[in-house]
Amino acid sequence: MKYLIVEDFSGQAVPFIFPRRVDHCDMREQLPYARIISAGVTELGPQGFVCSGGNAELGLKARPLEDAALLTEAFRHR
Repeated sequence: MKYLIVEDFSGQAVPFIFPRRVDHCDMREQLPYARIISAGVTELGPQGFVCSGGNAELGLKARPLEDAALLTEAFRHR
């Protein structure tokens, strides 16, 4: 899966996960948030989320530890 971490209107980091066939830039256009913090790909393995990569067109890279922690926290409450 791919993901974007955005800053919501209250300043909180919010993850969006979407299929690999969707481009990061296309997803970015659909989100109303002004600031994108990071972008990459993620997989859920035995040890939790693993985040890597980035998107050159958006000029963003994954933050492996921070992004994995945000994804873990987001799914913990679901």
